[in-house]
Amino acid sequence: MQVSIIGTGYVGLVSGVCFAEKGHQVLCVDIDPTKVEKINQGISPFYEPGLDELLERNIHTRLKATTEFRQAILETDVSLIAVGTPFDGREVDLTYVKQAAKQVGEALKDKSTYHLVIVKSTVVPGTTDQVVLPILEAASGKKAGVDFGVGMNPEFLTEGEAVSDFMYPDRIVLGGIDDQSIDLLGELYSGFEGVDRLRTNNSTAEMIKYTSNSLLALLISFSNEVGNLCAAIGNTDIVDVMQGVHNSRYLTTILPDGERIVPPITSFLAAGCGFGGSCLPKDVKALIAHGEKHNSPMPLLDAVIRVNQAQPQQVIDRLHKHFPSLQGIRIAILGLSFRPNTNDMRESPAIPLIKDLLAQKAVLKAYDPVANREAAHILGSDRIDFCDSLAQVLENVDAVVLITRWDEFRSVPQLLSQSDPQPLFIDGRRLLDKHSIDRYEGIGL
Repeated sequence: MQVSIIGTGYVGLVSGVCFAEKGHQVLCVDIDPTKVEKINQGISPFYEPGLDELLERNIHTRLKATTEFRQAILETDVSLIAVGTPFDGREVDLTYVKQAAKQVGEALKDKSTYHLVIVKSTVVPGTTDQVVLPILEAASGKKAGVDFGVGMNPEFLTEGEAVSDFMYPDRIVLGGIDDQSIDLLGELYSGFEGVDRLRTNNSTAEMIKYTSNSLLALLISFSNEVGNLCAAIGNTDIVDVMQGVHNSRYLTTILPDGERIVPPITSFLAAGCGFGGSCLPKDVKALIAHGEKHNSPMPLLDAVIRVNQAQPQQVIDRLHKHFPSLQGIRIAILGLSFRPNTNDMRESPAIPLIKDLLAQKAVLKAYDPVANREAAHILGSDRIDFCDSLAQVLENVDAVVLITRWDEFRSVPQLLSQSDPQPLFIDGRRLLDKHSIDRYEGIGL
């Protein structure tokens, strides 16, 4: 199929590259000429494992980036709107979605053939039908369901694993205003065989996305709340508690040969220093606000956010157990991105934690395998020594705080064993064996 994707951010570019890999002809559209030029050179504007290889393989064969919005719509059969939808604390900002819908509609005015418009951006239930569709009709002078189709196709991409998530999805949600829209959207995914598909209306498709992310956030905050109680009780370890929970038949399947199959969702039932990223915090807050708008309060999700916002303080409390004052205390921060295998700093728990430590006049060093530059831009480099290696950041410090579960950090016990005296180690993700480091403190312990 001939596909245009509006927006070359995280969702848009990953979708475009992967659709091209599946054999579609893809035009990625963006207003930023610098970004477009970079993509056409085969260079991704952000870090995502595996993306550069697919981009380089498909660019100028099945994939091209352009700033020519109108031409891209006229030359394709399907357009996916994949622009940003920031949350301002009260509601999702649809400015970019509305602009994209208006431009698509204006291009459709001059198109004689049927065209499908799909919302890929995360938007609250009702947005596609009540906001995007009317704009398309007004700008084009045409009728939805007759001259063009409208659908909603939520993404379920985990940063750091997005290429695999897209190429091997666990589900495909096909939302649309009618069977024709859904059928054509289904053709776009014809190369994804053996995947469960759900055909539904646009509002339900939108709600599936928010509900999915809210469940994951709920599991994390639940685990953190229990972990905090474990720490308060004493002689109780949240890692062992959750292992006992994970072994339940509710969460695992035991095959006839005795092999235990552990589903990936159990990874969210683990205590740590809080969740971040561009999706979970924003989507949960947006759903809460949407509930209030419809006179349907969501106290459970309110609690999820409150627990998460307080969680970085657990790290500070553990530091204060050993250092009544943090002034002048040399602290190494391991990990800055909100999760491993990405340089995304959005809503990372490292941000409030580092700001608090700086306010208490701690002396900070930091290291992340890919996010140092982004962190320096957000936090400034004048009061933080950003190091180039794990060994460098661990030198001459009084305490080490692990924030992100990078596999590289599994070598910390060996590196710290060479230090005399060993610094205090605070495991904000319970990544390491508590017996592997002499002075070990961990969330939920």
